[in-house]
Amino acid sequence: MAKAAILETPGEGLRIAEVIYADPGPHEVLIDTKACGLCHSDLHFIDGHYPHALPAIPGHEAAGVVRAVGSEVRTVKPGDHVVSCLSAFCGHCEFCVTGRMALCLGGDTRRTKGDAPRMTFTDGAPVAQMLNLSALSEQMLIHEHACVAIDKDMPFDRAAVLGCAVTTGAGTIFNACKVTPGETVLVVGCGGVGLAAINAARIAGAGKIIAADPLPEKRELAKVLGATHTVDALAEDAAKQIIAISGGGVDWGIEAVGRQASADLAVASLKRGGTAVILGMMPLDCKVGLGAMDLLGGKKLMGAIMGMNHFPVDLPRLVDFYLRGLLDLDTIIAERISLDQVNEGFNTMRAGHSARSVVVFD
Repeated sequence: MAKAAILETPGEGLRIAEVIYADPGPHEVLIDTKACGLCHSDLHFIDGHYPHALPAIPGHEAAGVVRAVGSEVRTVKPGDHVVSCLSAFCGHCEFCVTGRMALCLGGDTRRTKGDAPRMTFTDGAPVAQMLNLSALSEQMLIHEHACVAIDKDMPFDRAAVLGCAVTTGAGTIFNACKVTPGETVLVVGCGGVGLAAINAARIAGAGKIIAADPLPEKRELAKVLGATHTVDALAEDAAKQIIAISGGGVDWGIEAVGRQASADLAVASLKRGGTAVILGMMPLDCKVGLGAMDLLGGKKLMGAIMGMNHFPVDLPRLVDFYLRGLLDLDTIIAERISLDQVNEGFNTMRAGHSARSVVVFD
């Protein structure tokens, strides 16, 4: 039995309740959760902007210790420190075998309709699992292809933010964009994902790294993490400023907040041949486009779900980057809170003035 944050009615916050976990199936792993970052993607479901089966436990950016494994698990063992990732992969579909694991729909990693649910309330009523993980709980029961073992020297709170924010932001730089040293990178939105992208752009050797955000405190954080220039994203001439700073436009315009205006700014700031990359979960009715002259100028537009990560390989490397002092995760974490404070943590996120809040479990 474990305490968890339950979403029952969108718009009404989360309720703390006891849940019971099933025994691990053949390819499943039971994890004692040690830390879970609060991500804006969770907020989309909590506030009702994206649909999901309810009741459910949100949370998908976590680290913990393996308690037990199923009979066929080969990738982790009890006692391992692990980071979870929502892009669970099957390993044999078209996307997996062509190296695009982040696009896997992961059907084989879920329990089928006839199976017992992974989680139930104490009265036996089922609880839906959100994004393959449901990490805002003292325990997680997940498929082995949704987690990876990491170096035990890695602090759990920093490890947790690797699972989504850093995997998405840094993965976009390293995997989706394959930034070449000297290229110019714009990041619109300096939350956890945007800050991670900025930090990774510095590691990759980008030339000018331009951070655009309406909040001065976020722009200052961006400078700490590697931004060479900052712009107020809401300034009427923001795109003109970015084009002037970059000497004609950026090679990569990365949207990291999930708003129409920020996506439009990323597109408007491109140089000829540049690419806009949309990372944020935008409102479902939003559309982002390129005009005729953009297309004639060879500009491109793409999505990069979860940074197009290869997380079993990427996450241990990111841990190594942190332990070697290359990746700055300390600046990304704004506060550490208890599970009982989870609603206050999401209220802090709604205010938008700080970076990551992390729930730390005893």
